[in-house]
Amino acid sequence: MDGQFDAGLEIRKQVMGEPFVAAAFAGADAFTQPLQDFITRNAWGTVWCRDGLDLKSRSFVTLAILTALGRTHEIKGHVRGALNNGASVAEIQELLLHASVYCGVPLAVDAFRAAHEVVREMAPQDAGAPASPAQP
Repeated sequence: MDGQFDAGLEIRKQVMGEPFVAAAFAGADAFTQPLQDFITRNAWGTVWCRDGLDLKSRSFVTLAILTALGRTHEIKGHVRGALNNGASVAEIQELLLHASVYCGVPLAVDAFRAAHEVVREMAPQDAGAPASPAQP
């Protein structure tokens, strides 16, 4: 397409994983293809390619914003991206706990549920066994 699109596609694949991006484009039709092109060029090809923040930090900012907005479908994709960018499960857990104070517990609960689905898939060893209740 163009240089900005190509740069966006490269970083999008790096962050989200090539299978995820391939599925997004494969699922596009005449109605949704312009949106895939727009996202790739104007989100991934601009702010995700900038200097100033590393990819892990960008993933954390994105997860915090998506949590505040209650966008659980997007949270799942960006938890995958954060893990691909070197975030640990413990760091994602802390981010979501921190967000609960500023975004509200109901949004954080939804974010935890969405993130947990991805963690169980990508890092089952870190999903853990059931926790025992906290002691008073």
